[in-house]
Amino acid sequence: MALKRHARNRLLRKLLYLSPPLSLAALYAMLILLGGLLFKLDLSTTSPISWSDAFFTAASAVTVTGLAVFDPGVRFTLFGEAVLMVLIQLGGLGLMTFAVLVLAALRVPLGITGQIYLREELNQSSLARLMALVRRIFQVVLFCELLGAALLCISFVPQLGWWDGLWSALFHSVSAFNNAGFSTFSNGLVPFAGDRIVNTVIPALFIVGGIGYVVIDDIVRLRRWSAFSLHTKIMLTGTVALILFGCGGFALLEWHNPHTLGAIDSTETRLWASWFQGVTTRTAGFNTVDIAHIHDSTALMMISMMLIGGGPTSTAGGIKVTTFVVMCLATIAFFQRRTQLNAFGRSIGLIEVLKVMALTAISVVLCFIGVFVLAATHEGHFLDVSFEVASAFGTVGLSRGFTDDLSESGRAVIAVIMFIGRVGPLTLGYFLATRSAPLVRFPEGRVHLG
Repeated sequence: MALKRHARNRLLRKLLYLSPPLSLAALYAMLILLGGLLFKLDLSTTSPISWSDAFFTAASAVTVTGLAVFDPGVRFTLFGEAVLMVLIQLGGLGLMTFAVLVLAALRVPLGITGQIYLREELNQSSLARLMALVRRIFQVVLFCELLGAALLCISFVPQLGWWDGLWSALFHSVSAFNNAGFSTFSNGLVPFAGDRIVNTVIPALFIVGGIGYVVIDDIVRLRRWSAFSLHTKIMLTGTVALILFGCGGFALLEWHNPHTLGAIDSTETRLWASWFQGVTTRTAGFNTVDIAHIHDSTALMMISMMLIGGGPTSTAGGIKVTTFVVMCLATIAFFQRRTQLNAFGRSIGLIEVLKVMALTAISVVLCFIGVFVLAATHEGHFLDVSFEVASAFGTVGLSRGFTDDLSESGRAVIAVIMFIGRVGPLTLGYFLATRSAPLVRFPEGRVHLG
């Protein structure tokens, strides 16, 4: 037994130390594999599901996306829903944070190398506050999800009864905080379009979960705008701007659509629905109106929001708000013929701009390839395909009803995009964080651009 434990510990250390990006991606892949196997158990479903259904759902849960090829509330038993919730929770914690949790459970020391990689993921400049930040993450997750569940009980328990109401409140709280978008209700949250508690608690959970643990730690510790880091200031400012844009844009475009807001008589409920859909595109995936019937212009606006996503080191996906803001600042600086980027009294270095360019370029290429492959195999659904790919990459989970129409190959493509959308930007960040001094410097040349 001791020999087996030693061999297991040595294997885990090799996975962590020899190739951090690949080993962390492997952890996600193994969790998806385990989830798929659990979903295939008779204990998990009310009727048998295919291997494709099982692994697609597991991938969607672990990557906290929320795209579903069947109704989880109908096909899953209580055990299946519990497995789904656990996969969402573990997937939403983040790569290195999840690794720390696993290693702590197995009593395997993280080591200095593992702490360095964890520091890179959590954007910390030193190791001193690293484990304190990890403890803060678990505290925030526990507090927010329990508080969210308690508040949701006020709406769910009177309608569903004590046990079903409590379970639904807990499940939706975990799903919302982790920006997953899975729901145990067949119609999602559409029946709660005018419910003030649901329209307040659910968005609050996925906004807090989506701004990033580093931002939350800054807010809890420092509590003053002037003391916040540049990252926190950019995240908060960018988040508010995108929320206003999303909510206002959705209300303006859909107010008279007879299939969405136009079908709602109450002006208050229309405003609640506009608020909810304006913020849910920030990788949350819940909906209180029928997304399949929104205008094409609204769909394009939501695609742009899904691609931007939430914050780094959060439960959200996308290229991230900070990436988008820095890209905008670099564009403005170029037109003003400035060589220095400034924001909130701080400068942003060239290396950060190069990271933004790399992340954005790779994300655009990935989404283009995904749209191209799906459009080639699913004729006549270009906007639906584009929406689905953006939702998968941004780990959002919103769909125009196209998920059910995916072929087996289409499911595989979407699953890969979900996986890369969750794992890829972070693993790329490790490579970008590794600096190497050039051994040879060549004379500068001129390239004509534009």
